[in-house]
Amino acid sequence: MGLIETNHSRDTIPPSANPLTLSEIVENGLCIGCGLCRSIAGADDVDMVMTPEGRERPVARHALDKPILARINAVCPGTRIAGPPPAQMNDAALTDTVWGPVERLVLGSAGDPRVRFVGSGGGMLTALGQFLLNTGRVKFLLHVAASRSMPMRTERKLSFDAASVLEGAGSRYGPAATLVDFNDILDRGESFALIAKPCDITAVRNLARLDPRVDEHMRYALAFVCGGASDLTKSEQVLQRFGLSEDELALFRYRGYGNPGPNRIETKDGRAFEISYRQLWEDEDKWMIQPRCKICPDAIGQVADIAVSDSWLNGGPAVEDEPLNGIIVRTKRGLELFDAAVEAGVLEIKRESGIAEISELQSHQVRKRRAVWARLTGMAIAGKPVPFVGDLALRDCASQNSLAENLAEGRGARDRARRGRLGEPPAVPRSMGGAVLADGCP
Repeated sequence: MGLIETNHSRDTIPPSANPLTLSEIVENGLCIGCGLCRSIAGADDVDMVMTPEGRERPVARHALDKPILARINAVCPGTRIAGPPPAQMNDAALTDTVWGPVERLVLGSAGDPRVRFVGSGGGMLTALGQFLLNTGRVKFLLHVAASRSMPMRTERKLSFDAASVLEGAGSRYGPAATLVDFNDILDRGESFALIAKPCDITAVRNLARLDPRVDEHMRYALAFVCGGASDLTKSEQVLQRFGLSEDELALFRYRGYGNPGPNRIETKDGRAFEISYRQLWEDEDKWMIQPRCKICPDAIGQVADIAVSDSWLNGGPAVEDEPLNGIIVRTKRGLELFDAAVEAGVLEIKRESGIAEISELQSHQVRKRRAVWARLTGMAIAGKPVPFVGDLALRDCASQNSLAENLAEGRGARDRARRGRLGEPPAVPRSMGGAVLADGCP
């Protein structure tokens, strides 16, 4: 896997003659732990374990058959990443090299004050999820929420009513295997919407090319603009700050109840601790972002119907700010949903926005989009497998850099790859000491 396709990849990438094994995907830093491979192979063949680094990873219980591996390689967001169809790009109200297709771009928030307060930022994703259920557009919502038994960790959740959606509101930092039983969800034969990371949506869009049930039952895909999935060890550092252990926790809220709201911890014996969002992320060199995130070509959710971002108008979350999201409507389907939600008062628009403003508010996303082509090229030169990427204008984004900038990114990635710094240790099966989330189904 040394080829990077940049245009119309959905029609040009043949099945790999030698698909990567799960361990090769993991050890080369391509896995994000979405869990879709477990859903495809089955729980008897693939386990999901928590690694010592704090990453949820798949482990094959035995050697997988080549047809299963080929199917996994075809859908894994670490091996194949495709952008929006060219027809969508051509028909969009606005297209931008970095930001992709845009039907509408606004700043706004949830209309319900409680949703704004409880949710992260302006609560728009929570509000949209509730609206989809309240209007009967979907039967249920697939998203993530805090584990009830281990609240620092995250598990996939199905919500069938608005109260359940609100219960799951708030950002989750750390591993989340959103798609761990996605085949079972499709087997329900009911309409649903997905709220997830862009890479999770990439995986589902990949699967849709092989399984028609995806497009039949998944009516909407909503994403948050993602800064990267952190390791669970980042959260464990917070516990160390207060001398706590994970088994003492009754609540671990990363943010919310304000904008951004504090990181709040409550113990089973009634003690409570808080640190600010700024304190949680005060040392950016130690964010502990997973390797796959450092080469992510679509953290901005181009394959979603709607993507929602933080919008810190005061330059960053130094203090509690006005609850506000940036909302990027990507598709015509997303535009119809957005307009209906605004008309119903579920969403409130503060004002129209534009590419220049979102590029300023999310400048780190612009830098990453411009850097990814060179990083992937450097990895390929180092002889490491890289994902097939198409319809995401990576080379065009890189052309916005100087030659020196691209060379620096490429050489840096090449050297880190050669030293093994872009990979990760193999995941260990539970039978050999690996840990798994409480119910085995995160």
